[in-house]
Amino acid sequence: MNKTAVISGGTKGIGRALVEKFAAMGFDVFTCARHEEDLQNLREELAKSHEKSTIFIRQADLSVKEEAMGFADFVKENTDRVDVLLNNTGVFIPGAISSEEDGALEMMIETNLYSAYHLTRGILPLIRASEKGHIFNICSVASIMPYADGGSYSISKYAMLGMTKVLREEMKTQGIRVTAVLPGATLTTSWEGTDLPGERFMKAEDVAEAVFSAYLLSKHSVVEEILIRPQLGDI
Repeated sequence: MNKTAVISGGTKGIGRALVEKFAAMGFDVFTCARHEEDLQNLREELAKSHEKSTIFIRQADLSVKEEAMGFADFVKENTDRVDVLLNNTGVFIPGAISSEEDGALEMMIETNLYSAYHLTRGILPLIRASEKGHIFNICSVASIMPYADGGSYSISKYAMLGMTKVLREEMKTQGIRVTAVLPGATLTTSWEGTDLPGERFMKAEDVAEAVFSAYLLSKHSVVEEILIRPQLGDI
């Protein structure tokens, strides 16, 4: 029987790379996104290249608590255990605290933090049923380094890292590993329209490779943080 991974926001960028990596390694994958068409296209493409894996999809906006819990219920209806949970849902809107649009903080906290909080709580019973449970939270270099034009985004990612550290303390005696992933600038749709050359960015596939390598460690060890930056430094 295949192992199971739950990956939020799996149709683009790092999420898409994670879905492809875990499917390639023989996992059944549950994923969600806001747009049904993107999810259908993802499942059709992966069905051709990864025939041994089953891709379960559900349209959901995880910034909404009820939809996050609905996705968790969908997972519970289709499997009795989860080996890996990857909280990847996120959004970036540039702006300084002093001048960003009203509501930016609430929107990014709900998307970047609350989504992971609610989904983790909903999925935990299935993770406990796994023999080697692992939770990865996709944070950011903005979790440790503030950006002048990333006010509410940095706040939400600092909070995400804090939640990850708390969760690590809670889960370590239960045999569940918890890892914070802090990627630097990665070539995803967040950077659409940039004038910078593609080679200035990291590849989403590199983040997925690092995550899977951390998962492969024995149960005696955990990589608590994965910090990855572009070779030439932050942008």
